[in-house]
Amino acid sequence: MALTPSSIQLTTFFFFFFFQLDAATVHGVSADSTNTLLDGARPAMVLPLFLSPSNSSKTLSNLHRHLQGSNASKRPYARMGLYDDLLLNGYYTTRLWIGTPPQKFAVIVDTGSTITYVPCSSCEQCGKHQDPKFQPELSVSYQPVKCNIDCTCDDENVQCVYDRQYAEMSASSGVLGEDIISFGNQSELAPQRAVFGCENLETGDIYSQHADGIMGLGRGDLSIVDQLVEKGVISDSFSLCYGGMDIGGGAMVLGGISPPSDMVFTDSDPVRSPYYNIDLKEIHVAGKRLPLNPSVFDGRHGTVLDSGTTYAYLPETAFAAFKDAFMKELNALKQIRGPDPNYNDICFSGAPSDVSQLSNTFPPIDMVFGNGKLLSLSPENYLFRHSKVRGAYCLGVFQNGHDPTTLLGGIIARNTLVMYDRENSKMGFWKTNCSELWERLHRTGAPAPSSSASNRTNSTIGMPPTLAPSNQLQYILPGQYAESHF
Repeated sequence: MALTPSSIQLTTFFFFFFFQLDAATVHGVSADSTNTLLDGARPAMVLPLFLSPSNSSKTLSNLHRHLQGSNASKRPYARMGLYDDLLLNGYYTTRLWIGTPPQKFAVIVDTGSTITYVPCSSCEQCGKHQDPKFQPELSVSYQPVKCNIDCTCDDENVQCVYDRQYAEMSASSGVLGEDIISFGNQSELAPQRAVFGCENLETGDIYSQHADGIMGLGRGDLSIVDQLVEKGVISDSFSLCYGGMDIGGGAMVLGGISPPSDMVFTDSDPVRSPYYNIDLKEIHVAGKRLPLNPSVFDGRHGTVLDSGTTYAYLPETAFAAFKDAFMKELNALKQIRGPDPNYNDICFSGAPSDVSQLSNTFPPIDMVFGNGKLLSLSPENYLFRHSKVRGAYCLGVFQNGHDPTTLLGGIIARNTLVMYDRENSKMGFWKTNCSELWERLHRTGAPAPSSSASNRTNSTIGMPPTLAPSNQLQYILPGQYAESHF
């Protein structure tokens, strides 16, 4: 989860490992002084990592989901817009509406977090964000989650609470509540009751970020995906599609959609890591395989794909080979200093300003998976614009300190529909124009909602919900009221 242009990828709970993150552009947090770094290298960061206990109830949950799988294609899904830009803002956001009547929030989309939370009206130590705080006292459908054996309780043993401590010294804590959550007018999925965090304390970047809160898409009982799957209202899948360079925005789907016939799939092992991982075996630069043992991409946590991380980070050996091969292909360009003198960014001038022409200058890069399938990356999937020199670009691939984990951030997924097919333990990639996703899916034969037009712009205005959950409260727009049947 990237919070602001000066924050770090955040994830949840108890165990820590090191990733080298971009401190200058998005993930800038003071480096751990105990780490030995290369001169000019971007600092390695400590990331909290959640590990499920061996006696977790997930075994029954996974069985339940597997049995539901045969009806997955009949389930609705939530089609939602993405806003902001990972390189410019530090994150992508989507819109959620919570309560009756609904209250709107801009939440950071994060595959590395396992809880959704927004500021509570009672919070005196929360920052000023994009929207007003959630007011549970104004929602006739809100219920606090009462203390029970499956949660951490407050000091009075009355209500369940949560507490997230992050590596760059920011934190979020509060109470757990349950209310109706809506996904907007583009969604086929009716509003659903779900548990979320109502913040009573924010510190650090969580306090200062513009976005209201976090939408946790990781694996965990409090994840919005897990809750919807457990209710049987969506299949165990979701998809993200990030807009291209200079465009931002994009689209996301909660639930399963029919994949395009040419979508490239790779295995994703939930036992291997609590993060969403892929089975990367080779990298090719300009059609030439890097001279690496495939095991280099399987170190520590393997190859992790994370929506909140900005760039790509390779193990030391892999990065050295990649850098050498990449530099050999760019003899016609002039290497220049990066935008931040504190870091040895690899940058070049003399390239065209038109993104569509970059492939004439920069080499194709391919990732090859364990099943032999190949994903081709265009220059916008590994470059970012130099902020001070027109027509100059910098390599968005870095060495991951001395950590053997391979971390692939959002830059890799620009203009790519990424399907997190958790039910079948695989991930799919489909190169497309994310600003025209629904039209393109329709042309490939995959179903697209017909109720509303595609979102072609990176608008920050969300559509309010109008659907009502079956057998639940009538869902009323702000300014209107309904009798409570709760």
